[in-house]
Amino acid sequence: MAVTSTMLALGTEAPDFSLRDTVSGATVSLSDYTDKTGVLVMFICNHCPYVKHVREELARLGTDYADSGLGIIAISSNDIDAYPADSPEAMKAEAEEFGYVFPYLFDESQAVAAAYTAMCTPDFFLFGPDKTLVYRGRLDESRPDSGIPVTGADLRAAIDAVLAGQAVPEDQLPSMGCSIKWKPGNTPAYFG
Repeated sequence: MAVTSTMLALGTEAPDFSLRDTVSGATVSLSDYTDKTGVLVMFICNHCPYVKHVREELARLGTDYADSGLGIIAISSNDIDAYPADSPEAMKAEAEEFGYVFPYLFDESQAVAAAYTAMCTPDFFLFGPDKTLVYRGRLDESRPDSGIPVTGADLRAAIDAVLAGQAVPEDQLPSMGCSIKWKPGNTPAYFG
């Protein structure tokens, strides 16, 4: 069953974190991105059909904005005991296969997903230069089996506005996807 993002309040300060990158093995922290014009934090995973539908566009985003001043971070928070396809080893293979040039971090405790009120995969959080939330919403209007091409139009427009120093319109549509797969007893209150 598909769920939609929580639509965290615009202006919320980005919660800090330090997580291991499944590709490089390095620890990556939000504080590593203080010199960036903006930071995009994406909650994704390997097994979700909604993420599979857009993963080539996610790779393009990484490549297209690699030298733009935008930091991009992907995080998987799923319970890997129940969903072994989302294990760190599988995450590394996924990142390498699809050419992710951004860190793909594993949130084993699920604390980062809860801090961001992440609800679904994919779920996108774009922060401006002061690290406050300016966009939380969908990648674009495409969904699996919709026949609508994946363009990344909604998210790209928000990114381009941040990079140009312009305001991002507040009329934003929620992302939709598979629910975050919480460990037993770990489901946050906002998840219902």
